[in-house]
Parts: sequence; structure tokens; C-alpha cells
Amino acid sequence: MLTGMATQTASSRPLSDAVIARITALVNSSGATTVINAPFTGEPLATVPLSAAGDVTQAYAKARAAQRAWARLSPAERAQPVLRFVDAFIARRDEILDILQWETGKARRHAFEEFLDVTLGPLYYARRAAKLLAPRRRQGAFPLAVKTYEFRQPKGVIGMITPWNYPISMGVGDTIPALLAGNAVVHKPDTQTALSVLWCVDLMIECGLPRDLWQVVVGEPGEIGDELIANADYIAFTGSTRAGRLIAEKAAPRLIGYSLELGGKNPMVVLEDADLDKAARGAVRACFSNAGQLCISIERLLVHEKVYDAFLEKFAAATKAMKLGSSLDFEPQMGSLTYPRQLEAVTAHVEQAVKAGATVVAGGRARPDLGPLFYEPTILTEVTTEMDLCANETFGPVVSVYRFATEEEAIERANDTHYGLNASVWTRDLARGRRVGSRIQAGTVNVNEGYGAAMASHDAPMGGMKQSGVGRRHGAEGLLKYTEAQTLATSRFMELDAPPGVPYAKYADLLTSSIRTLKRLRLK
Repeated sequence: MLTGMATQTASSRPLSDAVIARITALVNSSGATTVINAPFTGEPLATVPLSAAGDVTQAYAKARAAQRAWARLSPAERAQPVLRFVDAFIARRDEILDILQWETGKARRHAFEEFLDVTLGPLYYARRAAKLLAPRRRQGAFPLAVKTYEFRQPKGVIGMITPWNYPISMGVGDTIPALLAGNAVVHKPDTQTALSVLWCVDLMIECGLPRDLWQVVVGEPGEIGDELIANADYIAFTGSTRAGRLIAEKAAPRLIGYSLELGGKNPMVVLEDADLDKAARGAVRACFSNAGQLCISIERLLVHEKVYDAFLEKFAAATKAMKLGSSLDFEPQMGSLTYPRQLEAVTAHVEQAVKAGATVVAGGRARPDLGPLFYEPTILTEVTTEMDLCANETFGPVVSVYRFATEEEAIERANDTHYGLNASVWTRDLARGRRVGSRIQAGTVNVNEGYGAAMASHDAPMGGMKQSGVGRRHGAEGLLKYTEAQTLATSRFMELDAPPGVPYAKYADLLTSSIRTLKRLRLK
């Protein structure tokens, strides 16, 4: 029986009017506003300024002016505000957790995952930016005669578009490496979750970031999206595959680069030798974190036929025992959906599947008694290809469970999707887990974990294959993608042409002989 928990009502909202006024003043706006509602209650949370196309143009102008001086600083100097930000962010943990919960409706433990990401990720880049961006000596055309270096130059102003489901993990986590690389940023967070992003921008300015370097615009893509892309030197986007394709189309005529982290229909494979208790607990977290509104969460469970019944019993029992609620503490295991449209999409997927013959093992209904956007964590079996949720991303607390007979079948079914974002493999044999995982076409694969192990490994790249994206966040690529590689070669005492008075044919023979010698000596 899924249980609900009462909301703590010590405060009707996490920010005072004065703080809201201060941070929303950071939005480039001509005066239009909109009201955002709290998912927990459906009641107004705050009034947020909206940007028009002209406001976006103005934001880029301010960002470009600020970027020139910022780029002249050393990476170590650029890292100082980030290091101060991490300390200040940690000190104000509960404040940002409250904001995240009220904006998104997520459980506090899932807001805490964002908190961890926005401490560890920026800290990783602040510590390593100087080394990653340092000039690198490269092999010259000819030993001694040509001295060659690779430099990393900032692209200029990055257009950043981030989603509502993990607003500061994506918003701050992607912006800070762009800033450390010497760029300015014009950032469009989702309107619903603009407060948490603005709170972080305000804190970064307090910690020493130049005021105009991180510009914020707020509005619908149809209103300001074209202007955002038209002025950018590079686009970083996290969101749906459909929107990602549109961004790629708009970026192509301008020949600007982009990184896109998009959707997923992520599989979890439970092999016959898995620890079923751990796998069941792991599946609860992998499927229902942030009410399933996580691009790397698990939506397809593939279970070996020998352990299918035992695993499903354990998984269903753990799911039915979950605590749902909106309290501002760590007790609830799952919170609310964020948008009414997500509740509609989840409801439609489940109802259509059940009508077509799927079986509800757990959940399967909305919980308006807990709040307007709550939906129970749901397990379905007998899901077939004609059902929408079989192949299409649900982005909610719904998972379908399937049997498989062999390891090869599990790999084939895991790869039977247009997506390739994340995957999970459960087995007692770690070498087997790595072998199976390496054959799954996904940008990140976790063994004996759903998503967190790879997500928190900031030294390793994270992103999607196939229709799940282009480019990577985290690791060296997560910073270097915001730079242009520049080669600077110095010819010291040799002209790369025939010397005066030497016939070119003789010069060509001399160079040919030199290449043979360099190859023989392994200098080339």
C-alpha cells in the first residue's frame, strides 16, 4: 500500500518577497511577467519576469562586453569565484533544497542529488581547468625545425538552454565549465524552475563573478528561441529529442557547434546471478527518482526468466511500500510530478497500455489526495509493441518489466530502441557486468547501480548515443567543448620550400629521403 505523508507548513514558500525581487531582477525583461505555481499545492509560488526577443539581444550584448575582459584572466583566476561559490553553496544547503522542492515538487532526497552534483561538478572543473586549458606541445612538422603548440580559445558567448527536471544540475553544472573556459553565457532556464537558477546566479555574483557574465533570459522557445540561437557562438541544450532536432536545424546554417543531451528509454538488465534484494532496491531508485522525471532513469526492466518471478515480487513489494509526500525533509521516497502535462502524459500511457492488455502490478493511478500532480510509482507487465509506453519515453514514474532467456537476447532487446542514453546491468560477476554493459549502446552504463555511479563520476564523459544526443558533459570534453582548438606552429630555421638556387626536384628528393629516415628512427 503506497503511503502518503503530510506537508510541513512551517513556511508557505522558500523565499521572501525581498529575495524574490532581488534575484528576479537578474532576468533581462522589458516588463512582462508570468506566475509560476507550486506543484505540491497548485497555488502561486512567485511572479517571474519574461524576456522578449529584444531582451535576448541586449543580454548577448552585455555578455559579449563582459567576456572580453574575463577571457584575458588566467584559468586559475577564473576558478576563484567558483571555489568561493562551492563553499557558499554548501553553507546554504537547506535554502536551495527548499527552493528546488517548491519549484519542482521533487522529494528532498532527489533535490539533494542536485545539491551534490552542483558541489562536486564545479569543484572538479575549478580544480582542473588550468591543466585542461594549458597550451600543449604537439609534434611539429619536422623535429627541431618546427615548434608546434595547441591552444584552447573560448568560443565567445554560449547559449545555454536547460530543463525543469534538474534545473541546477543542468543549469549550473553546464554553465560553470563554460565560464571557466573563458566564455560568457546567456542562459534560458525553464520558466517553472527559474528561481533556483537565479538564486545560484545571484550567489555566484556575490562570490565574485562579474555581474554581466552570466545573463539570464526567461520565456517560451517560440518567443525567444530563435533569437537565442541566432546570437550564440555555441549552443548547449538539455531536453527532448524533438526539441534537440529543431535546435540542430537552426544551428546548421550558422555553422555553430552544439551539444545536446536528449531523451532516453533506458534499460536495466537483471541477470540470473544478480543479488535480487539489491537489484529490487536499486530498481526502485533507478525507476522512481524524481518521480521518473529524469532522462537517465530506467523505463524498461529486462529480467532473466529464472529469476523473473522472484525479482518482480521483491520489486513490487518495495514499490508498494514507498512513501510519497511533499514534506521538506528526507522521509518521502518520491514527490510530485512538476507539470500538469506530465501527469496527463503518464496517465495516458498507463491507461492506453492497460486497455491494450498490460497488467498493473503496482500503482497505476493519480493521488490527488496528496497533491494535484502526484502519481503512484507504477509497474506494468505484458507490455507489447503496440502500446505507446513500450518504445516512447514516458518521463514519469512508470516502468515496464519483460522476461528474457539468454544474455544475447537481453543485449539485443536493450539495444532495440532509437535511444541510447543510459543503461544498468545487475550481476554478482563484475567482469560479466562490464562485458555485457560494454555491448549496450548507451552513453553511460552502470553495473549494480541504476544511474548514480556514472552520473557522479565527473571525470568521465556523460551523454547519449543514437537519438539521445550529441556531445558530452563531464570529463575533459565537458569543458573543452566550449573552446576552439587553435594550432600555433613556429618555423625556426627551415623554410618549407626549396632554398634559393636548389631545383625543386632535388628538394623533393631530399624531403622524401628525410621522411624515410624519420620513419626508420621512429621520429614520425
